[in-house]
Amino acid sequence: MALAQGDTAPDFTLPTDGGGEISLAALSGKTVILYFYPKDDTSGCTKEACGFRDQLPDFSGADAVVIGVSKDSVASHDKFKAKYDLPFALASDKDSDVCERYGTWVEKSMYGKKYMGIERATFVIDKAGKIARIWRKVSVTGHVEEVLAAVKAA
Repeated sequence: MALAQGDTAPDFTLPTDGGGEISLAALSGKTVILYFYPKDDTSGCTKEACGFRDQLPDFSGADAVVIGVSKDSVASHDKFKAKYDLPFALASDKDSDVCERYGTWVEKSMYGKKYMGIERATFVIDKAGKIARIWRKVSVTGHVEEVLAAVKAA
């Protein structure tokens, strides 16, 4: 069953860049922007991450925390974060457990080949741990601004 607005966001604990760890439960009382992306240092994912980086002061001003999630390793996240000076946590969902619970681990198709991968998606989780907004099959251009507008309007 797919998650919907108003549902309780599935809790998670994941390793992050810098040898850290992040859990949704520990962020209770904050608005969380949880964005799932396919791969570190690819064009669309870099554009999206840099968009969140550039708007982070506005998200922080709205008492919101940004977390990026992909299947990349912590070491890959460390390099990606350093290369683009990303000031928010990048979580490694190596086993796709969290991706599956959020419905972002999906069958994709490229050049006629089917494979499993992460669907670009963003979830805004409110201070009470409920899903306030969901964007699926995200188009990167203008997306960060749309998320920020939704967070500010909440």
